[in-house]
Amino acid sequence: MLKNIPKRLSPELVKLLMEMGHGDEILLADANYPALTNNSRVVRTDGIMVPELLHDILELLPLDTYSDYQGILMQIVPGDTAVPSSGPPVWEKYRKEIAGVFPKYNLKSIERQAFYEYSHKCFAIVQTGETALYGNLILKKGVVL
Repeated sequence: MLKNIPKRLSPELVKLLMEMGHGDEILLADANYPALTNNSRVVRTDGIMVPELLHDILELLPLDTYSDYQGILMQIVPGDTAVPSSGPPVWEKYRKEIAGVFPKYNLKSIERQAFYEYSHKCFAIVQTGETALYGNLILKKGVVL
C-alpha cells in the first residue's frame, strides 16, 4: 500500500500511468468497447464508471499543455436517436472533472470508425464498467513539473 493513491486505481493501472510518457494517450473505454480487438495493452476496471475513474486518474496524471487538445471523444453516429444531439449526459461529467484540474482544456471528437483505428495507437485501453452510450474518453498525458 502507498499513501495518496486513490483506492479505485489498481496497481496495474498505476504502473501503466507511470510508464506513459509525454504525449502518450490512454483510452478510458466503456463496457461495450472492443478493447482487446483494438489494443494489446488492456486493463480492466469492471464496476467502475468513467467519471469516477477519471477523477482518480486526474489526481496523478497531468494533461498535455503543449497540445491543442487534452482529450478525445467518439462522435455521435449521424442519425443515432438514442442520445441527445448535444451529446450524451456523461460527457458533461467528463468536462466537469477535467475542468476541475485543467480549466483551459479542449476536447476534440473523432468519427466512430476512425476512433477505433485511433485507439490502436493509444498507450493502453482501460476497460471500465461504464454503460453510458459514447462513454469513451481518450486522455493525452502531459509533463510532470
